[in-house]
Amino acid sequence: MSQDLQIHTDRGLQEVLDEHRISLRERCEHVTEGSDEAGSRTLLNRIYTELYITEGQSEEVNSQHEVRQLETASKMESLHETPIKCQDIFKALPGQQTPIRVVLTYGVAGVGKTFSVQKFTLDWTEGSENQDVSLLVLLSFRELNLIRDERYSLLELLRVFHPTLQKVRAETLAVCKLLFIFDGLDESRLWLDFNLSEAVSDVSEKSSLNVLLTNLIKGNLLPSALIWITSRPAAANQIPPSYVDRVTEVRGFTDVQKEEYFRRRFSDEDVSSRIISHIKTSRSLHIMCLIPVFCWITATVLEHMMSTEQRGELPKTLTDMYSHFLLVQTKRKKKKYDEGPQMSPEELTRSDREVLLKLGRLAFEHLENGNIMFYQEDLERCGLDVSEASVYSGVCTEIFKRESVILQKTVYCFVHLSVQEFLAAVHCFTNRNTDVIEAFFGDVKHMESSSKSLLKRITTFFQTPDSFDPSLDVFLKYAMEKSLKSPNGHLDLFVRFLHGLSLQSNQRLLGDLLGQTDNSPEMIQRVIKNLKQMNSDGISPDRSINIFHCLMEMNDLSVHQDIQDFLKSKKRPKKKLSGIQCSALAYMLQMSEEVLCVLDLSRYNTSAQGRLRLIPAVRNCKAASFFCCGLSETHCEVVASALKSNPSHLKSLYLTNNKLSDSAVNLLSAGLKSPNCRLDTLSLSDCSLSEISCSSLISALKANPSHLRYLNLGYNKLQDSGVELLCGFLKSPDCRLETLRLSHCSLSKISCSSLASALKSNPSHLRTLWLDENKLKEPDVKPLSDLLEDPNYRLKTLRWS
Repeated sequence: MSQDLQIHTDRGLQEVLDEHRISLRERCEHVTEGSDEAGSRTLLNRIYTELYITEGQSEEVNSQHEVRQLETASKMESLHETPIKCQDIFKALPGQQTPIRVVLTYGVAGVGKTFSVQKFTLDWTEGSENQDVSLLVLLSFRELNLIRDERYSLLELLRVFHPTLQKVRAETLAVCKLLFIFDGLDESRLWLDFNLSEAVSDVSEKSSLNVLLTNLIKGNLLPSALIWITSRPAAANQIPPSYVDRVTEVRGFTDVQKEEYFRRRFSDEDVSSRIISHIKTSRSLHIMCLIPVFCWITATVLEHMMSTEQRGELPKTLTDMYSHFLLVQTKRKKKKYDEGPQMSPEELTRSDREVLLKLGRLAFEHLENGNIMFYQEDLERCGLDVSEASVYSGVCTEIFKRESVILQKTVYCFVHLSVQEFLAAVHCFTNRNTDVIEAFFGDVKHMESSSKSLLKRITTFFQTPDSFDPSLDVFLKYAMEKSLKSPNGHLDLFVRFLHGLSLQSNQRLLGDLLGQTDNSPEMIQRVIKNLKQMNSDGISPDRSINIFHCLMEMNDLSVHQDIQDFLKSKKRPKKKLSGIQCSALAYMLQMSEEVLCVLDLSRYNTSAQGRLRLIPAVRNCKAASFFCCGLSETHCEVVASALKSNPSHLKSLYLTNNKLSDSAVNLLSAGLKSPNCRLDTLSLSDCSLSEISCSSLISALKANPSHLRYLNLGYNKLQDSGVELLCGFLKSPDCRLETLRLSHCSLSKISCSSLASALKSNPSHLRTLWLDENKLKEPDVKPLSDLLEDPNYRLKTLRWS
């Protein structure tokens, strides 16, 4: 008797499984779009728009701010990838032979991972998809956090979170085809240690949650069970790749899917068309609409503005959009609970203002450590009365989402990370004491005298808002400098909001929430001047681009227009480009639909620092020349990301005359070994390569050898040991190198013999070999010159004078 037949003959078990399906369907058929107030739940199938999910993990640095990852995703070409429907997440693609047991799906916050899980589950409960699965168990890490210090068996764990499974026995799990879905690894407060030797194979054996989960993923526990884990990118590396059979990425909405979302949400074709047209006018809004949650925020704001026939321009910047969003939710709260006439934004009640500022404090204090999940004690620490949360339905449940979970405990989170960053900026802008300042500059007691003077000026500004003080521009300047030093840009969007809030238009919109501050035209001009003159020495060029974004948030379009004119000009103007103009140019070239043929930094009339700010454009060009630019490890990381991009446009890379450290070469090597790398020309001439650098470089070339045709390693002291490493690459059967330049590399007769031996073992490709300026004599190069005369070898040119 087959296992399936055996299961179906057990009527009692089947009743339990049917009851479980009904329970899961009730849990998943209704969803909330950023709101959990009564009556706001929507049928998932009515609003669900198919997301763009791809196989394979993007090799971009996962620690980058998620807005930066969205910009990257918006440039990725779907033509090179195979999209996967969430229902097919465990189905092998054509040609794949290995069964898929563990799937890891990652994507930025709000991109739709949980909706995908719910859609998959709902389709299963309704009998339309994946009916080979007998039992589906849905668990979220935010729920598991609540019992992380307790011990359970796997069987008990199922019964705790799914009471409908109380009658399921251990032997049942052995014959069922199970699927476990663990949603939200990035929210986990568990310590998943895959190096632990403790093995658990019995579903009735009690253990810590960490041990249970790692044994389930490893396959020690229920080895035939399917596992699906979702995560934000920065946390995805908690699961070792060796335990994952498929990695998928949820990219969010394509342009077509964005339009479908708005047309589904609004029955009025005119409204949806106006919204679609509007988001296309702003690059920031259009990119953010990759995220379904941001589409909901945009729809909420624009629908309100259109329905109330509100005059004035629709929001074009992120700060403007989020300011309107905060206002719309507060108005909804007034309408629902106050039952009075609508108030103007300047008439925020005192209680509204207090709650918003407390939420802002919570957002700010947890932003630095990246915490996005909060519990009752976190709220109380900020003075929030959780018993009143339901009263502020437009504030605490839409902007600040509450989810009731196991054991009647409550987990809180902002509806999206960007909302947390916006409210953190509101708190920072409004706060009247030195807490915010110390958060930026550290312990005041340990500050240098010059910094204490700065602190005094800033504190004076916060404590005496009614008096004129120039500290606002100073504060924003140092906030920007703090964010620029962040290796992953985790403060980038927060600082953009800070600058946007300095505008009179946004302060007028939010009324007295931000308090009174000096936003005179003179003050705003000083802030703008500081941004344009910001020093970027030692700063990643990717970070510097955020200065340009801050200018855009302040509605200063001068730099953007200058670069537009620069790009349109057939004859490039001789006017020297400033640093901020170079950052803007790098961003616009990087985001352009047209791939740049050549990025040659020497062709641009700018300073040395300006040229370095142009480097991010390497991600959208075919050939790049960075001659004598003083490239650091930070800059090489950007170049490496271009080699890893999917797709990678870069074919030729010239890094001549840059003193590259071993760590910088190691980063480049990581890019070169990427399967996305299609580089055919590489020059590292006069780059001070060490033996360590040579080793990592050659190792990378051996890992991905089939594309490179031209390699120049001249003017590096490779010596015989370096050439010996290089010969390992030349011997590779997939090596297709045609030209190799080893001029002035301190080579000897030994090197010539090694090269000749390598070419004999792989004779069909190398045509040109340069060995000049190595003080070689004719007998030294005879093994190579003999190959010139041999018709079995393609070597045609040997230069060794």
